[in-house]
Amino acid sequence: MNSDFEVVIGLEVHVELKTKTKIFCSCSTEFGAEPNTQVCPVCSGFPGMLPVLNRKVVEYAIRAGLALNCEIAEFCKFDRKNYFYPDLPKAYQISQYDLPICKNGYVEIEVNGEKKRIGIIRAHMEEDAGKLVHQGTITSTPFSLVDLNRSGVPLLEIVSAPDLRSAQEARAYMEKLRSILLFAGVSDCKMQEGSLRCDANVSVRPKGQKEFGVRTEIKNLNSFKALEKAIEYEARRQIEAIEDGEEIVQETRTWDEEKQVTRSMRSKEEAHDYRYFPDPDLPPLRISREWVEEIRRNMPELPEQAKRRLMENYGLSAYDADIITLTPDYLAFFDECVRFYPDAKTVANWMMGELNKYLNQNNMEINEIKFKPAHLVAMLKLIDNGTISGKMAKTVFEEMFNTGKEPEVIIKEKGMEQISDTGALKAIIEEVIKNNPKVVEDYKSGKKKALGFLVGQVMKETKGQANPALVNELLREYLNKE
Repeated sequence: MNSDFEVVIGLEVHVELKTKTKIFCSCSTEFGAEPNTQVCPVCSGFPGMLPVLNRKVVEYAIRAGLALNCEIAEFCKFDRKNYFYPDLPKAYQISQYDLPICKNGYVEIEVNGEKKRIGIIRAHMEEDAGKLVHQGTITSTPFSLVDLNRSGVPLLEIVSAPDLRSAQEARAYMEKLRSILLFAGVSDCKMQEGSLRCDANVSVRPKGQKEFGVRTEIKNLNSFKALEKAIEYEARRQIEAIEDGEEIVQETRTWDEEKQVTRSMRSKEEAHDYRYFPDPDLPPLRISREWVEEIRRNMPELPEQAKRRLMENYGLSAYDADIITLTPDYLAFFDECVRFYPDAKTVANWMMGELNKYLNQNNMEINEIKFKPAHLVAMLKLIDNGTISGKMAKTVFEEMFNTGKEPEVIIKEKGMEQISDTGALKAIIEEVIKNNPKVVEDYKSGKKKALGFLVGQVMKETKGQANPALVNELLREYLNKE
């Protein structure tokens, strides 16, 4: 990318709050129901229907605002945002305009070892629209079907300041935001189900210029990878257009995952195009300081607090602590392990190594795995007491992940007990020494690598089941004695 230009990015993140019912009616918010089965006259936009605010939505919005270091308003209101779209049955969305519930917050991120504070301008409550089901991509579909199950699901829209300067920073911000919201307990943040999605505002400007360039908005990015790739492409597209003398047009674009390009959807509306006005059916909302402080007192541990605890209590590095605190379920798994196995670094290594490998391969979250923390603890203790080697443990772990069986059962079924019987090993070592006189001479003449060959021969004879530490010890004893 041309280094003479600077990319400016702001993100609008939509978070579905995990209430059991919708924001203004009692319809279920459960994901995956048959289309148009979780609707009523209120959320499907029948004339004359009156919305009733769900108190839990306000509580979750306050909790999220506190987790994001925001000021919580004492007075806020709901507004009607007017626009026509097939999945918006009332032809307006109930949202918040000039008086949002949360404002002036921030999130701290770290990219390439550099920490940076990203401002949050506002976070406001609103209702979700329905969903259009396309036949193919949005730009090529011959027709679309409307599912109103999602209409009226409570959203918190979190609007960042234009403080992000690269696709990598944008991804780091989204990952940190997801982690905070998960720990705060306000959303399941399942991007694949649409409960966390993002619109990216992207512009470019010559380095040193204070004025922002003309921005475009990329709609509905629902994975970290898509967010990063879409921003990289759009920034490159705008720079090339400027260099070719073209004018950047303010517009809404979509990300074509198949072609890996952004495509124009429509010209971008300004705020006045939505003709905002206070919703006459919903009274203004007064939020007592006592309620806010009660929510603050009952806030769960957040990622930064958990990270400090892991570093102070267990001596973990900042990197390890960052990984362990990505989700509350991941942290809970770690905490349960170290209750019964105090070597926190070893637990962290197995989780970030083997466990992450299989989670990624199977596209799974940690709360979906078949085995429990107690299984990992039992396996680590079997390594410590010499029942299995570290290499064997990787085989045991894979089987444990796939079947959920206890490690002792797997070891017995596969006949994997490590040989730590000194007498049995001595007999094998004597035979290996006898059959490799040249290698023995090499060792005695100072070629220490020869020991590794002899260890390998013993492991081969025992089909990898000999205790490697004991084999090394016994071999040295034999070789130094002769």
